[in-house]
Amino acid sequence: MNRIVGSLVVLSLAACGGEGGSRALIQNKGSDTLVNVAQGWAEEYAQVDPSIVVAVTGGGSGTGISALINGSVDIANSSREMKPGEISLARNNGVTPKQMVVGYDALAVFIHPDNPAESFTFAQLAAIYGEDGSVDSWSQLGISVPGCDSDEIVRVSRQNSSGTYVYFKEAILGERDFKLGSRDMAGSSEVVELVENTPCAIGYSGLAYATEHVKMPCLSTDDEGDCVAPSVAAAIDFSYPVARPLFMYTNGEPQGAVKKYLDWILGDEGQCLLQSKGYAPAREVACS
Repeated sequence: MNRIVGSLVVLSLAACGGEGGSRALIQNKGSDTLVNVAQGWAEEYAQVDPSIVVAVTGGGSGTGISALINGSVDIANSSREMKPGEISLARNNGVTPKQMVVGYDALAVFIHPDNPAESFTFAQLAAIYGEDGSVDSWSQLGISVPGCDSDEIVRVSRQNSSGTYVYFKEAILGERDFKLGSRDMAGSSEVVELVENTPCAIGYSGLAYATEHVKMPCLSTDDEGDCVAPSVAAAIDFSYPVARPLFMYTNGEPQGAVKKYLDWILGDEGQCLLQSKGYAPAREVACS
């Protein structure tokens, strides 16, 4: 209900405008990973150009891409690239997706702060999350977690409409599917909240959603590789092994108000705001 009321308020403001003039409304929807910074961009841009209103909603990368395909949004946010089938469907609907990299993110693994684990390899994560994976308890990894009397690894994941879900599967599981029985959360903040309140849990999501109440172990591609902790700096130089680009999609080359807004996002002010939210900028930028 709050989301509906908020949308109606935005639409009302866009229709009424200031001093009797109408304002351009940009519909922006998609990735939960990007939703916090997208809302921050929209709020800040309202001060930069009051003639443009940006309405931001989340729902996941797949939701935003579907909305772009059916023509109900101006900008789709995604933490994964569009799939060939999605691009084909878009073109069949008269939509020509234009991709822009607006930043980078480190996909972090979260555990409870009392968990003594300091690192994970890709193989260990695949054994925990992957179909036919052999690891279901912390003791199998030689770990004893205070407060986790059952010893069970509580796997926290995302819904399959999430770009984070897709990226984790591609980067960590490869050709394998996810193991059944995980707790699939609608958003990144829900993943972090469940992990910080569940000693047995492990989860994953964007670095920007980390809090002081969860622990982020370093990750390595194999036993011989460097173990790197997630950070903005490690996402910028891609030393972190699960760093990924973040995308915005439009229908063709952006025009008018949409172009002005995207140019601002990719400019110094927009990129510094993104960095302040815990993401890596799309280009080198000096921020105070």
